[in-house]
Amino acid sequence: MSFTVQTQPADSRFRVASEQTILAAALAQHVRLPYGCRNGTCGSCTAELLEGEVSYPSGKTQALAGQRAGACLTCQAHPATDLVLRVAELETGNLPVRILPCRVAEKTMLNHDVVRLRLKLPDNQRLQFLAGQYLDFILRDGRRRAFSIASAPHDDELIELHIRRVPGGTFTDQVFAELEERAILRIQAPLGTFVLREHSDRPLLFVGGGTGFAPLKAMIEHALHTGIQRPMHLYWGVRARRDLYLPDLPAQWAAAHPHVHYVPVLSQPDADWDGRTGYVHEVVAADHPDLADYDVYLSGPPAMVEAGRSRFEAIGLSLDHMFSDAFEFAADSTVARGQ
Repeated sequence: MSFTVQTQPADSRFRVASEQTILAAALAQHVRLPYGCRNGTCGSCTAELLEGEVSYPSGKTQALAGQRAGACLTCQAHPATDLVLRVAELETGNLPVRILPCRVAEKTMLNHDVVRLRLKLPDNQRLQFLAGQYLDFILRDGRRRAFSIASAPHDDELIELHIRRVPGGTFTDQVFAELEERAILRIQAPLGTFVLREHSDRPLLFVGGGTGFAPLKAMIEHALHTGIQRPMHLYWGVRARRDLYLPDLPAQWAAAHPHVHYVPVLSQPDADWDGRTGYVHEVVAADHPDLADYDVYLSGPPAMVEAGRSRFEAIGLSLDHMFSDAFEFAADSTVARGQ
């Protein structure tokens, strides 16, 4: 049995078998619904169910917690009837998703627990991607580990990643302790729909937690490179000063471009810190008590993203203008998203 799904406002229509997820069917039929982890955790795939009924056979619905009635996780939802969804479809073009070898061209410690990798593709290859997308490392046993691309699309000679060491994380332990420059790895890319919506004319608000800074860095560098003049506000939340692993870079953006503003936020501030403190989403809400006119990009740990979505919706932000990417650390048997 199959059902018809209609999207609004784009008015796309596609068929979904009862044993399929909505997202899987949409992607197979070239309907570009947003998604991130595809594991029910990040909430990037959330749509509003206007008509019809769905079920969640997998039981993976963590991202529904705290969301308003009618929220639908397309990466996990199966149709029980014909559906009408309100969701912002994405124009990602026809970028091919490829599996490629790459070489570690550079490995640099940026602070106590974040390493920067720069990856080099074969000489005759370049990766086409959009600012904010991610890649998967394909490990020898078939497992995957996903990390956001921190470099902008125009800067494609090397692919930049920011990898935080996670306690108990086998892959990140290997990256920090064993991975050497010139090592050969295998990747699949580009992936994900957490990308900059370039055709909007609304002010841009970027909110990152930890290495959630990585895709936001790519978006901001892309926006500056292409001459986007919309006001841009970056809020970067970490625990302590030492966790700001590239502290001078966003300050340089702000100094060089009057329409760029940067606010670092510490939740466990150092004794000599005289900047903003607390949870980053609350600092954003204090500075911007009405978000109705903004495009907001949230990236970081699931708890931060979930809290931000709820808080920002309460002060006027439409779900149509809220885009998120929650980084997930998973057990070795599942896909992990770099934090």
